[in-house]
Amino acid sequence: MSLKYPRKKTLILFLCVLILSAFFAGCEKSQKKSETVKRDEFSIAVFVPGITEGSPIYEMLVAGTRKAAEESQGVKVDVIEGGFNQAEWQEKVTSLAATKSYDLIISSNPAMPDICAAVAKDFSHQKFAVMDGYLKDHPQIFTLLFNQKEQAFLIGYMGGLATKSELPGANPDLKVGMVVGQQYPVMDKAIRPGFEIGLQQVDPKIKLDFRVIGNWYDANKAADLAGSIFDAGSDVILAIAGGANQGILKTAKERGKYVLWFDTNGYAMAPGTIIGCTILRNDKAAYETVRLAIEGKLPFGTAKQVGVREGYIDFITDDKLFIENVPLPIRETMESRVQAFKTGEVHYPMPDF
Repeated sequence: MSLKYPRKKTLILFLCVLILSAFFAGCEKSQKKSETVKRDEFSIAVFVPGITEGSPIYEMLVAGTRKAAEESQGVKVDVIEGGFNQAEWQEKVTSLAATKSYDLIISSNPAMPDICAAVAKDFSHQKFAVMDGYLKDHPQIFTLLFNQKEQAFLIGYMGGLATKSELPGANPDLKVGMVVGQQYPVMDKAIRPGFEIGLQQVDPKIKLDFRVIGNWYDANKAADLAGSIFDAGSDVILAIAGGANQGILKTAKERGKYVLWFDTNGYAMAPGTIIGCTILRNDKAAYETVRLAIEGKLPFGTAKQVGVREGYIDFITDDKLFIENVPLPIRETMESRVQAFKTGEVHYPMPDF
């Protein structure tokens, strides 16, 4: 009897091991199956560094992302607005990455590449795509930078033609204004220089009156700055001030002066006051980027640059309000300038950042 008992005990232990092995194997298969189901849904967070409504660039970002998602199966899109306080953006992106719920976080703003890179240090799983930004060689981040030097040149050339014209609101002073929400690298290194080059290609004597609001929403301060610029002799202002642009428009209408519009078609917002518009196709950029991400083909770690020739930037010459309110010689000259960029005859490279 003393010899048989250990054998029974050994047999019982062996059976227990088999049962437990089968149990854990089943759990592992169940877990793998659950993970497979989870990966079937491609999840995207659109981080808007501001407010979507009333911000055309962000409206295009959301529209392009949703269009790509709607054309694919099993793709979920969440839109998260970061608000106007830039100091809070990194914390909010960190919260998104910490959920581990998103295959891709996509955003659009020159400040976002550095914010995403900071977040990526703590979340190696997270992938990011940033439109209107530039960062090279980060394995978790894809960026697409619009050639806003070309964009600014075209709108600057229009400003130069306007201030030298016989438009009712123009004066003999060769001065053009520019009001911006804030200064940032792309503004200082590409947009402002490109705008000045455009002005001076029309006439080297044209001077730029450059003013900064300090934020993207103070329409009253923008209106005051616009009034000061007009008082100093400018007859046309380039407005790059977000929601504060409304203040510039208000003052220009009251004074019978002119406004140049950046990034979207704004002619209908103030017919006869807005006399030139460049468009930045952020919807096209977001759509193409998201499609590649869904297909697993987005080249993270690369920084792409696109401009007029690639079809992402344009000056709008075919809008009926442009045709109705701008003299034919100016329209023909602008069309010629735009075509030179589209064919590659003229090209202004973006500076290094």
